[in-house]
Amino acid sequence: MLDAAELPDDIAALKAMLIAAAVRDQRKDERIAQLEKLVAAFKQAAFGRRSEKSDPDQFELALEDLETAIAIVHAEEDAEDRSARRPAKPRNANRGALPRHLPRIEEIIEPESLICGCGCDLHSIGEDVSERLDVIPAQFRVIVTRRPKYACRSCTDGVVQAPAPTRLIPGGLPTEAMVAHVLVSKYADHLPLYRQAQIFSRQGVDLDRSTLVDWVGRAAFELRPVYDALMADLKRSTKLFMDETRAPVLDPGARKTKTGYFWALARDDRPWNGTSSPGVAFTYAPGRGGLHAERILQGFGGILQVDGYAGYNRLIAPGRVGADIQLAYCWAHARRKLVEITRAGTAPIAEEGVRLIGELYAIEAEIRGLGPNARLAARQQRSVPAVALIREWLDHHSARVSAKAPLGEALSYIAKYWTGLALFLADGRIELDNNAVERTIRPIALNRKNALFAGHDAGAENWAVIASLIETCKLNGVDPYAWLATTLRAIVSDHKQSRVNDMLPWNYATDV
Repeated sequence: MLDAAELPDDIAALKAMLIAAAVRDQRKDERIAQLEKLVAAFKQAAFGRRSEKSDPDQFELALEDLETAIAIVHAEEDAEDRSARRPAKPRNANRGALPRHLPRIEEIIEPESLICGCGCDLHSIGEDVSERLDVIPAQFRVIVTRRPKYACRSCTDGVVQAPAPTRLIPGGLPTEAMVAHVLVSKYADHLPLYRQAQIFSRQGVDLDRSTLVDWVGRAAFELRPVYDALMADLKRSTKLFMDETRAPVLDPGARKTKTGYFWALARDDRPWNGTSSPGVAFTYAPGRGGLHAERILQGFGGILQVDGYAGYNRLIAPGRVGADIQLAYCWAHARRKLVEITRAGTAPIAEEGVRLIGELYAIEAEIRGLGPNARLAARQQRSVPAVALIREWLDHHSARVSAKAPLGEALSYIAKYWTGLALFLADGRIELDNNAVERTIRPIALNRKNALFAGHDAGAENWAVIASLIETCKLNGVDPYAWLATTLRAIVSDHKQSRVNDMLPWNYATDV
């Protein structure tokens, strides 16, 4: 607290001091308010619809810098409070809650003396408790395995020794947990192997990048049966999502990269209370043609939610051999084209379309989590009239807008895919959009940004295998590192194919 003895006796000087403090506080408040407005604007751009934003990673970097600037202002205030011996002002910051499972290291800070000024002993009447988050940087350790040899003194029957344990890398340095750490760092935290090698080197562990590459390749080989089981389990479903994203791959002969694709096949039945666990399986293919989607989906029959890419038409072509597939299309893509038009200027027709589609999403938000029958009943009652209004709006303006204009192209897109867009009205399991699978693809894009390209088709296939298992862990709330370490140990100790299904991420909590 400010000592009254430090205040000037002169009234004019005291007023000047108070005015200066008030002006200083006002400037700080204005600076913080300005920065917070910028943060809000960046968040709107970064987390809005994809059509309304640029590179999201660049927005994230800008947000970090802005929020750092706000933290500096708060630090200045705290420093002034300490120097003036004022209590720090409470902040409306989201510091989060410290998990209960973390170990607690307690420290007790006692007063310099427990003897009162009157000479009596002080007794405790309570305490203030605060918790702070601490960290011990990743710590390497060496597991020394000894296998004693035993022999009998009375005979010469031979030497007894426990067999050497099976290892993921025969004769190699890493434990299965170490390999799991490398996999998670590369495919979940997007750290290329050369950067991991640099991090290890700072702790005195010199591992060549080629060594890490060998670990990743061997792990991908051993995990392949689990990946195959994941893919088979997904294709036994009757309702899936599908999408694709670029996968640049090095083409040594041409001295450049070629464009391959990761095809994502995903299941997420949580919005309609389905009993199947969520999962995603990526498949690398050298191209984007519909024949790749058809190959990946062999054995699948049911509803497939996709965007409007024409390659999927192969799945519903007349005379196609295989189980029947129905394509449900994505309202988010239809709305996105209209939103792009509204961003370019005044566009009342497009704005009306965005509003009408928004009413469908409002209904969906209210029925999310209900069973399929309840969702279907609500859609029949409320969404059918809303879709009829969209159809009326579409027919009215399609005849009056040039097909070559951006609005005409947007209307033509909706008309072209109308049957698949309206399919959700007949099945309570169908979602309005394809966002469930698009979310699973984002980590692939982040890895692509950091790694730039895969070094070979086989490398892209390994990427797909490991990324599938890690993202499926995340969808099921399973720690990818814990699952990988446990599963790799189980694979090297028990090669029974009958246990592969037990190793799927959603079974981790019960039996791995």
